[in-house]
Amino acid sequence: MSTLLSNRPAPDQRRFTSTALENEIETALAKIDDPELAWLFANCLPNTLDTTIDFRRDASGKPDTYVITGDIEAMWLRDSAAQVWPCLMLAKSDARLRDLIAGVIARQAKCVLLDPYANAFYRDPALGYWRHDLTEMKPGVHERKWELDSLAYFLRLSHGYWTATGDLSPFDDTWLRALSAVFTTLRVEQNSGEDLARSPYSFQRPGGSPMPNNGRGLPSRNCGLVRCTFRPSDDRTRFPFLVPANAMMCVALRNLTSLLDALQREPLAREGQQIADEIARALEIHAVVNHPDHGEIWAYEIDGLGGVHLMDDANIPSLLSLPYLGFCSPTDARYLRTRAFCLSADNPHFVSGQAGSGIGSPHTGPGTIWPMSLAMQALTAVDDAEIIDCLRQLKATHAGTGFMHESFRADDAGVFTRPWFAWANTVFGELIMTLSRCRPHLLAAPLA
Repeated sequence: MSTLLSNRPAPDQRRFTSTALENEIETALAKIDDPELAWLFANCLPNTLDTTIDFRRDASGKPDTYVITGDIEAMWLRDSAAQVWPCLMLAKSDARLRDLIAGVIARQAKCVLLDPYANAFYRDPALGYWRHDLTEMKPGVHERKWELDSLAYFLRLSHGYWTATGDLSPFDDTWLRALSAVFTTLRVEQNSGEDLARSPYSFQRPGGSPMPNNGRGLPSRNCGLVRCTFRPSDDRTRFPFLVPANAMMCVALRNLTSLLDALQREPLAREGQQIADEIARALEIHAVVNHPDHGEIWAYEIDGLGGVHLMDDANIPSLLSLPYLGFCSPTDARYLRTRAFCLSADNPHFVSGQAGSGIGSPHTGPGTIWPMSLAMQALTAVDDAEIIDCLRQLKATHAGTGFMHESFRADDAGVFTRPWFAWANTVFGELIMTLSRCRPHLLAAPLA
């Protein structure tokens, strides 16, 4: 570490500081023998707090936290929830951190109420870069791509915060109205596949490839799964039922039941559990396929009418991330077969090159690997050697910047996208935090 200078902003230029997070960094650093890995961790874990936070209090004194994703001046429901997720482990002992996360939940609830179909928002009610999209753009919406995982992340963070802190204060009337909007949206999109006009959502982008059926997407069977038109990569789906997003929503709804019970909102708890049960049942019936080389695995997208798309994408939720999201055990037999498919050439977005091997995304084009997918591979691995291999690749592909990127070229890690992508930095930081707590022996030797 002595020759690797910190890439963090100076303390007086950091957007938010947390004593608990700084202590966590120091505790983990003491367990990391490899200087470069330690340097990467110390740069990456605090990147969200250092650079992306706008923390305020509203007129009533309640926390309000706006979180940009990095080099894009907008707040994604997905990214913002994921960016503060590792902080939940520390929130109970740090009141400022609790306020920060409570403020994210409050801001997300307001975003959902503004438009449950939108994926990204501005702090203030303005129309911005995508204002000419052919959809119902409202002031305050940055982009209106209907991504089921956006709502699942809102629910996941809400339950995670309550589990970590026991604090019910963020779950006020505004939050409850947002939750009702989530449930209404889920019900509509469970039942619009056979009559596309039942959904109020449509989307076209001038100059982009046209979406079928006047922007409503392809038809599907009403089977209990929830339709959406975009993936967590912000790319368009091929088929309307995105399996990892439905799996994530199923888990989020089931977990939310305990929070709603604590709030004495039994009818909402029953409604959420019913939707979760319908999704789980439909996944088992429609989303399992037999691959000639891998056997029974999860599909990535389906339509319930026989259309199946086999792939995996680096963005989370992914098939690779199913145990991380709580959908199954990392040793579940079907998951292990699906994982083997995802990490093989049978997955059209698995890439091998001179710089590394891992899952990429059509969002960044062929021949690219995402550090986020390498971190997720390590977070879901049960074999120490596989985790070490992922750590070696992450260490070798930051191109001297000290941060994770959106993607890098499989044959040249010096060619990368998005030098400031806080979500990727957070997932890497979470990986090292997790290893520090659960498998410290993997950090106790230099990486070759």
